[in-house]
Amino acid sequence: MPMVLSVEQVRRMRGGAQAHLMRCDDGGYYVVKFQNNPQHLRILANEMLGTRLAALLGLPVPRTEVVEVPRGLIELTADLVIQLGVGRTPCRAGKQFGSRFPGDPARLTVQDFLPDEQLREVENLGDFAGMLVYDKWTCNTNGRQAIFFRESGDRAEAGGSSEAGDSASGYTAMMIDFGFCFNAGEWDFPDAPLRGLYSRHRVYERVAGMEAFEPWIARLENQITERVLGEEAAQIPPEWYDGDWNALERLLERLYRRRERVRELILSARNSGREPIPNWKVKHA
Repeated sequence: MPMVLSVEQVRRMRGGAQAHLMRCDDGGYYVVKFQNNPQHLRILANEMLGTRLAALLGLPVPRTEVVEVPRGLIELTADLVIQLGVGRTPCRAGKQFGSRFPGDPARLTVQDFLPDEQLREVENLGDFAGMLVYDKWTCNTNGRQAIFFRESGDRAEAGGSSEAGDSASGYTAMMIDFGFCFNAGEWDFPDAPLRGLYSRHRVYERVAGMEAFEPWIARLENQITERVLGEEAAQIPPEWYDGDWNALERLLERLYRRRERVRELILSARNSGREPIPNWKVKHA
């Protein structure tokens, strides 16, 4: 798989994976997660497979790349370290996972929280229903993560969305962080009704029934074949899953079979008693 080369560390990012924002030789900026991150090596495999599968469903996700981080850059950059308790260890050199930042960080303001009124005006708010389809399918054991930014003229840079409008005045949501799909490093599917939901349930206010999810369910059932899963998995560097192709194949087999369970899993969330989808009442079941 083609790679980009990191040339500069910009800043450390928040989050348990201790990612870094890096400038790369293609002119882009990438949020880079390292093989020796504190969560699990497989987080990198999950990020690549998960993000690429979400893109196939037409969801608004970043472009992904394998990012080569040279040893010399790590040795010259004091902040390129992983914190483990009271100790620190250098980030590992070599092939890392990169998620493209939606623009130049010096000129683009990215939010991870919007007040209620601005949240309701997000151009592609409907994509949160699609992400719930995806997160139930892949058993994302983390809450859904998203960032918000104002549209620029270069939509290809940002990644696009299936429902984003053309107005430059509103915010667009981009879905990020797929490391805990497939239950992080466990590669199993411990389903629970509220897993995978976005914490701000008002993003689901326009959902009144299962029909709101059907466009993405149809893509999942019709477009995600065993062949497609295999082709996407083949793009993952083997060192991101310790070269255990048999384990990856077992994951793909289970993932393929789970496509038929998505409606059941969404109904489980609706029936949880917590009303995460506030305007979908029992009569719409």
